[in-house]
Amino acid sequence: MAFPTRRHLVTTALATAAAGAAVPLSAAPAGAAPALPHTPRPRPLRRAHAHNDYLHPRPLHDALDQGFTSVEADIFLVDGELLVAHEATGLDPARTLRALYLDPLLARVAAAHGSVFPGARTPLQLLIDIKTDGAAAYRELDRQLRPYQRILTSCRNGRVRPGAVTAVISGDRTARVPMEAQRVRHAFYDGRPEDLGTAAPASFVPLISTSWTGAFGWQGDGPIPPAERAALRDFTDRAHRAGQRVRFWATPDAPGPRREAVWSELLAAGVDHLNSDDLAGLARFLRTHEGPAR
Repeated sequence: MAFPTRRHLVTTALATAAAGAAVPLSAAPAGAAPALPHTPRPRPLRRAHAHNDYLHPRPLHDALDQGFTSVEADIFLVDGELLVAHEATGLDPARTLRALYLDPLLARVAAAHGSVFPGARTPLQLLIDIKTDGAAAYRELDRQLRPYQRILTSCRNGRVRPGAVTAVISGDRTARVPMEAQRVRHAFYDGRPEDLGTAAPASFVPLISTSWTGAFGWQGDGPIPPAERAALRDFTDRAHRAGQRVRFWATPDAPGPRREAVWSELLAAGVDHLNSDDLAGLARFLRTHEGPAR
């Protein structure tokens, strides 16, 4: 399969931005939703994470239009290509990681002169969840990320160079072995509680993720038990002292007071990424309860 060259993508993005028009369907990557006409974009929300982002009608674009600064894509390695899907039964050869995420991000960063969000330097976290064949999928992912390295945060011999997009690898844990062996990486590792603090450097594990239901019994009914509030804040504080960010998956996500009660406790504890499938709902909550990213 032939993919657009970097020069072609950058030229197309800049011309489109200057004209304020939609990208022609013929210029859009295969499998990606066509770009809509230019509309003012909200300022980025530094704690907003789009869980299973690729299930929305316009993957990536719907989340960015709401100001989300973190999006999640599940991938499968199929015949040498990385396909985005929630289940193996939903695989579509047109829905590749490059088409849905990497190519649009490259064009967007070019159009915005070095950032994902026009007028703001806030980086985007691209959380890539490897569903199967962790080590092999990561090796292919590493190969595919190299042409995009100018927009990516990288690590060379333990030293991190920030970029407009930070790729973080989650899912199949066998991806860790080839990642740890690299002296130069264009991706980072999504750790678990055992990686908290000094167990792994933030230059390799900048993010600690775990299940909310596996760690806490409180699901938003009534006040949070004092012991659980203290444990949540201790967990987050320990991560932050080590330079790591915190994300919980499986938090309540049905609209209503339980969800907002949990989100409020996460904000109060300083949790870095609030996880939701409801883009508009989380965006409204954060814009009400917290200022935008800078």
